[in-house]
Amino acid sequence: MRVLLVHGLGRTPLSLARLGSVLREAGHEPQFFAYLAFAEPYERIRRRLVARLLELAQAQAPVALVGHSLGGLLLRHALPDARQLAVHHLVMLGTPNQSPRRARLAVRWLPFRPFPRTSGDVLASPDAYARIPAPAVPTTVIAGTASPRLLGRPFGAEPHDGFVAVSETRLTGGRELLLPVAHTFMMNDRRLHAEVLAILGGPAT
Repeated sequence: MRVLLVHGLGRTPLSLARLGSVLREAGHEPQFFAYLAFAEPYERIRRRLVARLLELAQAQAPVALVGHSLGGLLLRHALPDARQLAVHHLVMLGTPNQSPRRARLAVRWLPFRPFPRTSGDVLASPDAYARIPAPAVPTTVIAGTASPRLLGRPFGAEPHDGFVAVSETRLTGGRELLLPVAHTFMMNDRRLHAEVLAILGGPAT
């Protein structure tokens, strides 16, 4: 099965290379979508992703979608404009499905603002989230609970992965899996790999 992998904010497709290798070894066909949030506006990234999804739809075969963090939100936001695509499953890794409080704090810090550009504005805006429909495809959210102590603020005792609270990943109608992994490198964890393969149905045929 073709699997489109979309990386998170400040990362590149290389961050998903290990997961891609695991998928390839299982007989799947991993593909990657790249973007640079500091170099292009969020809406332009989203439109490019819609175009990529429409290209995949031309084969008229099911496709799995896996997004880490902002990558999952971009997929969720692009899907309504790519209804022709047959989606086997959308897997969101540590994706904030409500505006994350850490993003709302970060955008107030002027030195940080040029880094995410308008992607940061979207992440920090509850109103922007309200305009993004919930996925109309089978969806699983994998949320991390292994939070480095130094990144505990502002979550208090709430479980989180260092950047996103578990409660901020929740999505109405989506399946939720909790793993003891941290946000930045969760995609390299063998337990997460096993869960993703199970979601995709094991080895590709």
